[in-house]
Amino acid sequence: MAEETRVVMQDIDVPGMASLDVFVKRGGYLALKKALKMTPDEVIAEVKKSGLRGKGGAGFSAGQKWSFIPKTPGPKYLCVNADESEPGTFKDQMILEFVPHRMIEGAVIAGYAFGATHIFIYIRGEFWKEINIVQKAVDEAYAAGYLGKGVCGSDYSVECTVHPGAGAYICGEETSLLESLEGRRGEPKMKPPFPAIRGLYDRPTIINNVETLATVPAIIERGADWHLSLGTKESPGIKMFSVSGHVNKPGVYEIAYGTNQLDFIETLCGGVSGGKLKAIIPGGSSVPVMPAANCDCPLSYEGLHAAGSMLGSAGMIVMNEHTCMVKMLEVISRFYAHESCGKCTVCREGTHWMTMILRRILRGEGKMEDLDTLKEAADGIEMKSFCPLGDAAAWPVQSFLKHFRHEFVDYIEGRKKMLPKYKPVGTIGHEKLPARAY
Repeated sequence: MAEETRVVMQDIDVPGMASLDVFVKRGGYLALKKALKMTPDEVIAEVKKSGLRGKGGAGFSAGQKWSFIPKTPGPKYLCVNADESEPGTFKDQMILEFVPHRMIEGAVIAGYAFGATHIFIYIRGEFWKEINIVQKAVDEAYAAGYLGKGVCGSDYSVECTVHPGAGAYICGEETSLLESLEGRRGEPKMKPPFPAIRGLYDRPTIINNVETLATVPAIIERGADWHLSLGTKESPGIKMFSVSGHVNKPGVYEIAYGTNQLDFIETLCGGVSGGKLKAIIPGGSSVPVMPAANCDCPLSYEGLHAAGSMLGSAGMIVMNEHTCMVKMLEVISRFYAHESCGKCTVCREGTHWMTMILRRILRGEGKMEDLDTLKEAADGIEMKSFCPLGDAAAWPVQSFLKHFRHEFVDYIEGRKKMLPKYKPVGTIGHEKLPARAY
């Protein structure tokens, strides 16, 4: 039976955990003090050994990423990617609001490991409440000696700046984030050179996700073997999932990788609401949709890949049998068309035309050849844009047509007009979640 394994979310229900006093009383910053007694290479080796993978979507080894930074003198930077905006994903927002010091502690440990001289926390522009909370936490950390000159009395010094973004989805992509930080329009750049070699202000730079960094203190404190004892061989450790849509208990859950998806929904999320399960998007709106028949699988990188989808940002959207898949896809496609930065022609034009075709089908003006055009447009975008936004727009279209083509045909042939019970599913904002989620 599925159960929670709280690590980042440990003590999150304790009143005042966003403050330094309460965080320290619950053991906060002990991992940083332990890390400062290790050599930087030992810290990187421990994180490498733990198998910690980046939790923003790509899943790349965090320790290996840190080791790419050259050991040359001069400024080096750590950018905390807090620009969370994938539809269905709201886990990092919870860390920022309720346990910001856990992220800051992880960031300082990471910075010490590869020699960062400055930490930039890039937060989504709409997160004004979280921006203020994180800024207060940074100020507290400076005052207590966890940031600034001689961290905790050591020889390591690091500065920290909280930088609000302007609310662009594309700035969650690392090269766009760096462009934005430097004051330019947030657009992706070709790689190589990779940021670890030539990043912010042309200096070596690491970009890590909020949840990734918030996991680091537990690894330093409990050891790599503890982390390896959780999850699966390919996906060790734990993962935060934000769950929305048709479930009785939406919210944020922290579970071990490999937990069965259906068991997770039934046991922890209270089961599907309003009818039988129809489909799940397990990793944020960008990953392929899974029909109910494919959903009995482990929640891990390898488990979801084998079942035809991806872990992504772990923003799980659950849909019951009454969900209109045509409307659902139109909502998703409209988002990516709006958020395309326009740099790549295939993405700029393709996302627009896919949305226009879907709207035509919804109006009852679609033609059967529209389905082939949709598929061709998605195939034309996939793997052909500078950044993953093109893939994010293409994969939902391809998978919705693959698994639910009959619903699109129903619309085109006029039968769906007789089924008013079909409705879209909206992503539930965190402000509407029950108190238990926090």
